This record gives sequence, structure tokens and C-alpha cells, in this order.
Amino acid sequence: MIDVFGRLMRPLLASLDPEDAHALTIKLLKFSPAFAAGRDDRRLASRVFGLNFPNPVGLAAGFDKNAEVPDALLRLGFGCVEVGTVTPKPQRGNPRPRIFRLNADGAIINRLGFNSQGADAVLKRLAARANAGGIVGINVGANRDSADRAADYARLIERFAAVASYVTVNVSSPNTPGLRNLQHAAALDDLMARVVEARERVARTAGATPVLLKIAPDLSLGELDDVVGIARAHRIDGMIVGNTTIARPQNLHYREAAKQAGGLSGRPLFALSTRMLAETYVRVEGVFPLIGVGGIDSGATALAKFRAGASLIQLYSALVFRGLGLVAEIKRELIAALERDRLDSLSELVGTDAAAVTAEPWPAPHFAR
Repeated sequence: MIDVFGRLMRPLLASLDPEDAHALTIKLLKFSPAFAAGRDDRRLASRVFGLNFPNPVGLAAGFDKNAEVPDALLRLGFGCVEVGTVTPKPQRGNPRPRIFRLNADGAIINRLGFNSQGADAVLKRLAARANAGGIVGINVGANRDSADRAADYARLIERFAAVASYVTVNVSSPNTPGLRNLQHAAALDDLMARVVEARERVARTAGATPVLLKIAPDLSLGELDDVVGIARAHRIDGMIVGNTTIARPQNLHYREAAKQAGGLSGRPLFALSTRMLAETYVRVEGVFPLIGVGGIDSGATALAKFRAGASLIQLYSALVFRGLGLVAEIKRELIAALERDRLDSLSELVGTDAAAVTAEPWPAPHFAR
């Protein structure tokens, strides 16, 4: 039923401006009948960051920015939903148009710029569903005009620790000027110290809330060394690899659209993001788990993320082109892979190809290095 509904709606949504299509989708999820996916196969379940995931296929941040429909999305079969990015104060983001579809490439460029209704609105919604169950994480970011961006993150950790399953520190969006500078060693070390301190300060009342760090796929390997070292030193709970890229593959069909400023996501990001995932995995050395994001549009690409080092995956852009039926398709193919290899759990696949992936030539010429 979910897939049928998606096929019926996709032509309408594709005919609209991307941002208008997204707004309509959120409204449909709010008011449409509560279609529910079936129960997940137990072999897809896993315990990661101290949380029990019914399946490893999550919805990435950016879709439900203001926590308007997390429960509807969980019913559609996602193992978890990450809402946000949420900023302390409301902000409009960048001027429209700010989302561009590259249909033939299965890609999207966005320069939204952390458009957010702000922490108060999102906190109210998450508090109202606190007893609803399901894993709902929150992705947090700094306001564009903030005088102290690290303080923004610490404040958001304090506010959301009690109502979110986990909190993701997003320092990797390319659409807020200067934000990615927080990935530089000294700035990141200070930021993570303040974030972890804030988490510990409220743990007595909020409980142990996992804190994750979301990084860009555009880091150099030297920068990645620094980032992983700092993450390990501050004992964060995991990392998400990665966000959108400011690079542009040379083989994109939509060359004019590719000139738009913003972060590129979707199919062309797969090779770069998977390489960065494997590079991160070998540096983490099993200290904490990773979430793989970027270019997942099939069971095969999902499996490649696990083999490169992901314990969980997230997707978003592929849903624009493939519809919500993709979630069930990926889960079916994951089960088929387990049966084919006679495995009991996806955890047995995690990182099995990581060393081989890092030994391959860098993903060029599609991405210049």
C-alpha cells in the first residue's frame, strides 16, 4: 500500500518546485491514512549506541527539519528518524530557489542554510511524543548570526537530551558560512569538550544521551585523522559519514544546474562518501560505530556501506527519485544477502571490505582530489 501510494504521488510531486513538493509531502504525512509497514525481520535488528534499532535503515536529517512527522515516518518502515537540523533561534535560511533536482543524475543540490522553526517549536513537538516509542534523533546546528557557535551546540544538547534518542552535532553543512571551520582541530576540540560537558551536566535528569558527530566527505585524510582523534579523545558515541559535498563530479548530465552553489547529494556522492566511510572506519578501530550516508539508492549500495564500515545507514535524496517503497526494497535485499551468505546478523558484514576500499585509487576522475 505504501509503495502504491508513492507511485501515485510521485508524478505530482515531480511537477512541483522541489521545496513546494517537500512541503506538500510533509502535509500528506500529517493528514494521510496511517499506512504502516509490516514487522521487521529479527535479523535486521541491532543494538548501536546503546539503542535498539528494529532495522538499520534510517531517514537522514533534512527531511523532517522541524519534527512535524517523525511517527508517521517510523510507521512507514524506517528503523530511526533523524529530525533537524534545528537551530536555537528560528531562522529563514537562504533565499529561494535553494533546492535543485538533477534528475538524470539522481542527485540534488541544496543551499537551504539551516532553515529552522527554532528549538522551542521542535522541543514542544518532541516532548509531546516522548512516550510514543521508536528511535528519533535530532540534528543540531548553530544560528548563522551566532556570536558563539559552540555555545549554541552546548545549549541545544542541554535542551534536547531528555526528549531525543540521540543528538547529532552537525558541523559539516556547506550552506552556513564558516560552519565547516568547526571541523578544524582546535575549534573541534573545544566544541566537543563543551558538548560532552553539556551532555554530562544534564545526564542526571535526562539519562545517557548518545552524541554523534556528522562530518563532511570533503575532508582531507590529514583532517580526518584530526577529527577522528578528537572524537575518540572526547569519547563521543559515534560519527555520521557524511554530509553533502561541495565537489562536482565531472560526469554530471546537468552541467548548468551543477554550477549552483550548495551541497550535492544523491547517487554521484556514493563513491566519495563510501571511501570516506571506510577511511573513518579504519581510523576509529572499533571504538565507536558509524552511520553511513550518501548515494544509497538500492540494496547493493546499502550493503556496500555496511561492508565499508557502517553499522547503520541513512538515506534521503534517493526517496525523491525512487519513493518510499525503496525502504522496504532495501530491507528485502539485506535479508536476501544474509541468507545468501548464511549470516545471522548484519553486524557480521560491518567493515569486511574497509581495508580493500581504502586501498583502491581515489574516486577520480569523478571527484578531483
